[in-house]
Amino acid sequence: MKTPVGLVAAVLAGAILLAVSLLIVNGTRGENPDAAARILSPGAR
Repeated sequence: MKTPVGLVAAVLAGAILLAVSLLIVNGTRGENPDAAARILSPGAR
């Protein structure tokens, strides 16, 4: 039985998007919450 190429491509794209979103969530979780405020406020330097 041959697997449709479109189905394989869709599953692969979904898996990649899921992996990227999990990496983004895990990467931002350990960040200091004041990091954005330090970057945006010029007086903090």
